[in-house]
Amino acid sequence: MFTLTCGGGWVPGSFAEKIAAAAALGYRSVEPLCWLGEDLRAARDAFDRTRCGISAILIQSADAETQRLISNDHGIVHEDARDAFVRAVGETLAAAQLLGTRNIVVTSGNERTEMPVVPRAVQHTNIVAALRAALPVIEGSGVTLVLEPLNALVNHQGYFLTTAAEGAGIIREVNSPQVKMLFDVYHQQITEGNLIHNIRAYRNEIGHFHVGDVPGRNEPGTGEINYRNVFRAIAATGYDGFVVFECGLTEAVETVTEKMFRLAEGLA
Repeated sequence: MFTLTCGGGWVPGSFAEKIAAAAALGYRSVEPLCWLGEDLRAARDAFDRTRCGISAILIQSADAETQRLISNDHGIVHEDARDAFVRAVGETLAAAQLLGTRNIVVTSGNERTEMPVVPRAVQHTNIVAALRAALPVIEGSGVTLVLEPLNALVNHQGYFLTTAAEGAGIIREVNSPQVKMLFDVYHQQITEGNLIHNIRAYRNEIGHFHVGDVPGRNEPGTGEINYRNVFRAIAATGYDGFVVFECGLTEAVETVTEKMFRLAEGLA
C-alpha cells in the first residue's frame, strides 16, 4: 500500500520542525523539497527520533551557475546543462543520503525558443542524455531520480515536458530502475485528464505521486477529481511508494489530515 505524505507547506518551520509536526499528525513522511540552507543533520536526527522521513527532495546546487543551468529557465533540454545536471545530482544525492530520502525530483526545463528552431525531438533526446549521464552517480545508492511533467496551461507556461506519455517514453529510453516518472495528478488532470487509464498504462514507469485537486490546487475533495477512485487505481497497481499532498489547504491541517486518511481507508 502506498504511503500518504504530508505536504511540505502544510506544516511550518525547518525540515526538522516539519518532520516533528508531520509525525504528530500521524504521517510517516513529509515532503518539503528545497533542501539548500537547511540543517540536514538536525533533520536526520528528527527522522531517527520519529521515524517520519522526507519522501523526496528537489535537485539543487549550492553553486549559482550550476543552479542557473538546471533551472526551468534553462534546464536539461539544453546540451550545455548536462554536466551541471550531473554535478547537481551528486550534491543532492549527498543530501538525500544524509536525510534517508529515497527520491530526487528533477525537471526538464522550459521549451527552447531560440532561433533557428531547435526541434522538439532534439530537446527530448537531451533530457534522455542528461538522465543517462547521471546514472553512474546514483547507481547502487538506493535513491531514484523522478522526472516530473508539469502543466503549461495554468502554472508553468513554456515548460517542455507536459504529458505522461512523453514522460514515460523518456523513462523507457533511459532504461534504469533508478530513473522514474513523477505523476502529479493535479498537473495531469489539467494537461490531459484520463487519469486512471494513464496510471494503469504507465504503472511501470511511475515512481512517485503528487496530488492536489482541480481547480485551485487544494486538498483532494475540493474540486472535480474523484480521488477515492484515483487512490483505488493507484493501490490496484501494487504501487507502494509515496503519494504526496503537493497542494494547499482549505481547512485546518488536522481536519484535512483526518479526511485524507479516511479517503484512502480500506484500499490496501
